[in-house]
Amino acid sequence: MELIEELKTKTIEALNLEEMTPADINDDAPLFGDEGLGLDSIDVLELIVLLERNYGIKISDPKQGKEIFASMRTMADYVAANRTK
Repeated sequence: MELIEELKTKTIEALNLEEMTPADINDDAPLFGDEGLGLDSIDVLELIVLLERNYGIKISDPKQGKEIFASMRTMADYVAANRTK
């Protein structure tokens, strides 16, 4: 749970979602599309950079992004399993 909160905070900072707080983001809500955060493909690039800088995770296959960034929970699970930092 702590990692999810950390990722929420870092996501808000990286994407300049100034009007949001970690509490505004549902752990299981979709990050993309009309529901949830409503992020787009540019935001995916920012999240990939965030994971690389903060956790040492390199995502070489962009198709993985849909699975990894489905929700905050899936992103946290991926980071927990693959982090090098």
